[in-house]
Amino acid sequence: MSQIDTLPPLRDVVERHGLMAQKALGQNFLFDLNLTGRIARAAGPLEGETVVEIGPGPGGLTRALLANGAGRVIAIERDRRCLPALAEIAAHYPGRLEVIDGDALAVDLRPHLAGKPARIVANLPYNIGTPLLVGWLSLDTWPPWWQSLTLMFQREVAERIVATPEERADYGRLAVLCNWLCDTKILFDVPRTAFVPQPKITSSIVQLIPRAEPEPCDRRLLERITLAAFGQRRKMLRQSLKPILSDPLPLIEEAGLAPTARAEEIPVSGFVRLANALARRR
Repeated sequence: MSQIDTLPPLRDVVERHGLMAQKALGQNFLFDLNLTGRIARAAGPLEGETVVEIGPGPGGLTRALLANGAGRVIAIERDRRCLPALAEIAAHYPGRLEVIDGDALAVDLRPHLAGKPARIVANLPYNIGTPLLVGWLSLDTWPPWWQSLTLMFQREVAERIVATPEERADYGRLAVLCNWLCDTKILFDVPRTAFVPQPKITSSIVQLIPRAEPEPCDRRLLERITLAAFGQRRKMLRQSLKPILSDPLPLIEEAGLAPTARAEEIPVSGFVRLANALARRR
């Protein structure tokens, strides 16, 4: 395991500061600097870029981002035990690391960005990963303030993000939202043995690149349509959409879809057409 800087090994940092991972915070630390370096490089050229990191913990990925040239890293950490370790990294990279003591679900990052775009790169805490992602996709303006998302999820969540109707078991509301707004792909898996403590599942690095011009659609109506359709995914559209319209057949026909189709068979563009047809009827 090669060193990326002259700071102490992460295991020594964790032991010195008493940073045992807490299950309640969804913490699983990565000590392998080769792996954290690979994640940082997967985010693309970082030279001079602003990077947002969620849940840095003792700072393994933080160090990799800075060592790979990130001009500035904004790290949000709610576990105050980790702040002294992160302060040591900040001292090693003067002026390049800003640590925000707070909950990533509640922090508005835009005032910290000075109007500049950022990349989000993070080993997300498992218990808030999906809510964070949905929040980043649910902005009122598009393209968003972030240039790319390079994120670690549980493998099953990663598969739900990139799923298409061809992978029906994983295809659902999350896939529709993600792939309407972004190009998505799984970059590589991270074995559970890479973490301390070891989780029971494999993790995956997923990358989302925002589409400059996604198909025009009211996001709230799209969410309403997919909630109804996937809420009864085994039923045909002519039945599953009845909570929205007592007679959904004209809506389905206007969208150019078969009334007998099920949610898991409808591509993202089909859901967009349904949402737009609903908007016209309203």
